[in-house]
Amino acid sequence: MATSSQWLEGARIRTLPAAVSPVLAGSGIAAFEGAFSVPLALLCLLVALALQIGVNYANDYSDGIRGTDADRVGPMRLVGSGAASPGSVKAAAFACFGVAALAGLGLIVLTQLWWLLAVGVAAIAAAWFYTGGKHPYGYLGLGELFVFVFFGLVAVGGTVLVQAGRTTPATWAAAVTIGALACAILVANNLRDLHGDIAAGKRTLATRLGDRGTRWFFVALVVVALAGVVIVALLTTGWALLGLLAVVLLAGPAREVLAGGAGRALITVLKLVGLAELVAAAGLALGLAIGG
Repeated sequence: MATSSQWLEGARIRTLPAAVSPVLAGSGIAAFEGAFSVPLALLCLLVALALQIGVNYANDYSDGIRGTDADRVGPMRLVGSGAASPGSVKAAAFACFGVAALAGLGLIVLTQLWWLLAVGVAAIAAAWFYTGGKHPYGYLGLGELFVFVFFGLVAVGGTVLVQAGRTTPATWAAAVTIGALACAILVANNLRDLHGDIAAGKRTLATRLGDRGTRWFFVALVVVALAGVVIVALLTTGWALLGLLAVVLLAGPAREVLAGGAGRALITVLKLVGLAELVAAAGLALGLAIGG
């Protein structure tokens, strides 16, 4: 039986890029605007980490009780492997959502942006209903859209907003970069699980686009992400082009996906794209801080 360390490794691959990258990129924009705040940035990071860990537990629980994790190529799942009870995994998910809610409330009190309560509720609902509930949107091919919105636009935009009090055009270009790479991770994940998802009746975007369409969609997301970095640089400072260092890590995955890589080969793709997302975000943050 797979060990819990394998689950933690899989969770790390999914969690760190999605949680840390938008806060890094958004804080870079805030720094360029002369509004960077360590306490607010740390609270944003806590919200993002708690939400992403909660999503991991929620997906583990919901997919596990549906039986869609019975035949997996990737990292183990707690419920699907029998390593943990469904009830305990569900409780862990909601505990994480509670932490995210408290950290988010702290941000709202400090900034007095009370309308963000609605955004927070929507983010937690999106985290649960990705694979939870009677009609999960992740089973309808909408997962990538919601990842782009919440772990790209909302996460980066929110990080800038709570620190600077406003957003800028560069904010949304950076958000597109982070959102596109977050989507690319999910696309590679769903490409890896394509045949198993078809058998289980899980209608991801990959099952709708098919193998070839999914591979080209992955490459398109990589191109969009890199274009976003260039646009940020044009709107702010040439130093932001440090975000293009991610190309070094993205070239291999793009070749692997277009060459027909499958199964375990795509696990390496997932790791490299996740690292590339972090590098792009860190490059943007450093360049914007220098240029600002």
